[in-house]
Parts: sequence; C-alpha cells; structure tokens
Amino acid sequence: MKPRSYLDWNATTPLRPEAKAAMIAAMECVGNPSSVHAEGRAAKSLLERARGQIAAALGADGADIVFTSGATEAAALACAGRGLHCADVEHEAVSAWCQADLAADAQGQVHVTDPARTALQYANSETGILQTLPEGLAVSDLTQAFGKVPLAFNWLGCDMGLISAHKLGGPKGIGALILRRGLDVAAQLKGGGQEMGRRAGTENLIGIAGFAAASEAAARDLANGVWDQVAEIRNILDSALSATANETISVGNGVPRLPNTLCLVTPGWKGETQVMQMDLAGFAVSAGSACSSGKVKASRVLRAMGFDDVAAGSALRISIGPATTTEDVLRFADVWGAQYRKARARA
Repeated sequence: MKPRSYLDWNATTPLRPEAKAAMIAAMECVGNPSSVHAEGRAAKSLLERARGQIAAALGADGADIVFTSGATEAAALACAGRGLHCADVEHEAVSAWCQADLAADAQGQVHVTDPARTALQYANSETGILQTLPEGLAVSDLTQAFGKVPLAFNWLGCDMGLISAHKLGGPKGIGALILRRGLDVAAQLKGGGQEMGRRAGTENLIGIAGFAAASEAAARDLANGVWDQVAEIRNILDSALSATANETISVGNGVPRLPNTLCLVTPGWKGETQVMQMDLAGFAVSAGSACSSGKVKASRVLRAMGFDDVAAGSALRISIGPATTTEDVLRFADVWGAQYRKARARA
C-alpha cells in the first residue's frame, strides 16, 4: 500500500494530543453547567476556564465568546438579518447571509467603503490570501487565520469574529462567535438562557475543552515559529511545481497569504480530476473549500478574482501543516508533475 500524505489541513486538521487529552478528562465531568449543585458548578468552572483560555489565545480578553456548533452557526448568529455586504471570496457560510455585491481585484483584495455594514474574511480558505481589515468592520471570518498567523481580536477593530476548533487541531462540531464587549446579537436558537442568552442549548463541554486546549497549543506553536517552518516547506513545493509547469498559476504568490496554503490553477486540467489522481497516488488534497469541493463547478472565489470558468474549474488546493515534511511535498511534486505531463500529452 502506498504511504499517504495528508495535504488538506484547511479542510480540517488532525486532532492535537492536547485536545484529545482535555476531551477525555472532560468526559469525567458529569454535571450540567447550568445546574447549581456541586457537579454543575464543576462543569461551569470547566466551561468558563475554557472560555478564558480561548480568549487569551485569540487576544480577545474582555470580549464575549459565545460557543456554537461551529463557524457556520456563528456566521448565522452574527450576520442574519443585518443587511451586510460582502464579496464572493467569502465562505458560503457568510455570503449566504449577505449581499455579495463587493468586488475583489485580481489579487483577491476587497475594497470596503462601509465597514460597519460589511463582512470580510481575514484569510481565504482556498487561496490563503490575507485581507487588510478596515477599522469598524462588522464581521470577520477568522477561521483559517486563527492559530496560523499572528492576530489579536482586540487589535483588529472589528465588532464580531468567527472561529472554529477543527481548523487548529481541535474537534469538529464546536466553534464560537467573538463579540466586542457591549454588543449583542439576537439568539437564533431559543430555549434556555445559555451563553448569556445568545445561544440556547446545553454547552458541548467535551468539545469546548478540546477547543481550549487546541487554542493554547496553537498559540504556542505560532510563538515558537512553527508556522514559519511550514511556510518554508510550502515555498519549496511552490518552486518545485512552478518549475514543472510554467503555465500553472500560483494564486496569491506575491501577496500576503497563509503560510501553509498553495492554490494552483492549470487551465484545462480539471481540479476534481487532479484530486482523484492524487488521492489514488496517496495524497489528500482538494479542489477548493471542503464545503464545496464535492460540487463539480468552477470556484466562485477564483471567478470573483477574474478567472474565467475554465481556469476557475482547474484549481487545486494544497494546504499543509506542522506534520508535513519536505519529503512529503517533494514526493507530491514528482507525482503531480508526472500526471501533469500525461494530461498535457493527452491534450
């Protein structure tokens, strides 16, 4: 059996050992955080300690953290009914609640004229391109940036932020909405008064414990330069693939982007074909965001940046992490290059 290399970290990350240990420990906590007896108070203490850990890792001390089932629910809680504007480079979880009438330029940058009525991501999941967030921004999707690049919510100048645990080594099914202190949102899920009345339902204590532990570990990695090393390996791969196929476009090369993300456009070689070929060869990659990669259509992100349908349907996203080695990416470059030459010979 061929050895496999996981190169789809933007879709989801491997569970960190620290998160797994925290979740196992939280399973021993039998109380409901809303109960007033000793067991309930113990659960409440764990919940609030985790909230503080995440706030510290995100630089959101003093902000309100509302736990949700993920960034998708957090986006609905932040954006529903607010009449916000965005560009088509946003994740569909955000653009579904906004009027997508803002333009992105060829470098993926979005020009914002009314920040208070705008949702703008910090980092794009498909291209890795980073945005400069204007002061007073209504909502920012921080999901891909949190844990990979230095940021502090309190310094961003935005009202609300969206984060998700499984993008930084935590469990799936848990995320949060970050609110600048003093702001409020209308609950979408109604029932009990959990999460300061903003999100009803008993908190996912096990997931929250894993989220907190992963956030702390991610912050340590970032401070210790782990993602600088990841960027070096990504750049090695970028150079190797560019040398193999000079017609291939490395999207975002030359502008600030995530240290782990490489988006390639090889016009005429369908992205889903590349994904299947690489999968058979032992590599997990994608043709776009995990939420849309199963749908055979051109990338709306790349179309928003000016790529035509053929090019936007020919994208491949490679996203690596701290466990990725130089050997992994060079082996990928060899296999991808061989498939590229076959594709061009057939064409």
